[in-house]
Amino acid sequence: MKRRIPTALAIVAVGGLLAGCVPNAPAGADATVIAVDSTADDCVLDTATVASGTVTFTVTNSGDRITEFYLLGEDGLSIVSEVENIAPGSSRDLTVLAQPGSYFTECKPGMIGAGVGTADFTVTGDTVQVDADQEEAIAAAVASYTAYTKDQAAQLVPAVEEFVAAYLAGDDDTARALFAPTRVSYERIEPTAAQFGDLDPAIDYRKPGAEAEGIPFTGFHRIEMDLWIEAARENYPGETLDPLDAAGRAEVGNKLVADVTELYELVHADEFELSIADITNGAIGLLDEVSAPDGKLPGEENEFAHTDLSDFFANVEGAEVAYLAVRDIAASAGEDGEALVAELDEQFAAMKTLLNTYGDYAAGFVDYSTVTQEERNELGAQLNALSEPLSQLTGTVLGIPGE
Repeated sequence: MKRRIPTALAIVAVGGLLAGCVPNAPAGADATVIAVDSTADDCVLDTATVASGTVTFTVTNSGDRITEFYLLGEDGLSIVSEVENIAPGSSRDLTVLAQPGSYFTECKPGMIGAGVGTADFTVTGDTVQVDADQEEAIAAAVASYTAYTKDQAAQLVPAVEEFVAAYLAGDDDTARALFAPTRVSYERIEPTAAQFGDLDPAIDYRKPGAEAEGIPFTGFHRIEMDLWIEAARENYPGETLDPLDAAGRAEVGNKLVADVTELYELVHADEFELSIADITNGAIGLLDEVSAPDGKLPGEENEFAHTDLSDFFANVEGAEVAYLAVRDIAASAGEDGEALVAELDEQFAAMKTLLNTYGDYAAGFVDYSTVTQEERNELGAQLNALSEPLSQLTGTVLGIPGE
């Protein structure tokens, strides 16, 4: 739940912190590991200064709420990189290629509101150089994934326009049928959309998240609540929930069209840039969207429509596209890289095969409320089997592929 300026712009502003890989060293070699303790009201690093190169922040959540960790640019606003959905008592790694400069670190218990423990962080030393062959591979990966992001944004706009047109016309049956397929392109590129300030909250926040941050409840899930109003009343029995009138529908519907159009314009702007780490960290971020307490696996994402499996599949697809963009770079990281690629190939295939037992885009997926806890556990186990090796992808790519 971030509301800062885009990561891509941040990378330009701070001199390319995540711009590429160091040549001629095995994956993970000479990486500096920094321990981060995220508590209820602080964010403590065991060092505030590090030499340039591959750096892994190992973030342990000592608090009692899910948390996230940010590495911010010199302006204190730019999100250089982040790791989120760190459950109490657990740890997550964030690996970056650190270039010289001044930064800030902070944690966000509860993943809403202001961060805590904001502190200076300094990277010393020389700029890390990238050899020509590696630079060419990185440029190709970034170009491929950037084109994919732009294509998905381009597909999203007409899909939302069709969905909203049915909703505004009062054709609720059609609007309900279009709800899940309309969301697919958004779910495939959600981490990129989340870079753009208030856009992700406006497009995709659920009711509890909007209320917790004190912002208007708009976007997909506001329309979802209106289309499945009886389910909403069951979920919130202590509240009076009335259907929106024509003016209310026009307000939320037209805003959703305007917001996804703005997203399209931002990713098609000349200054839009992604880094190699945006791609690798975005891949695991997409799986985090599934497993989060308010995500698809618990059945909280589409709490009224119960179309979570469609979003789940789209998140996995988006993660796989990101992975495939950097697959050859990872595979070049010696035996460890080859083993990681083989494992990821296997686990992505297994994840999609399992999801396909519940349906597909053409025929639709089953209502998620009919999926038993045992079946959800099976989905969660396979998700974990995929997430664990995928969490190593950034370290392998930034850890400097090369024999």
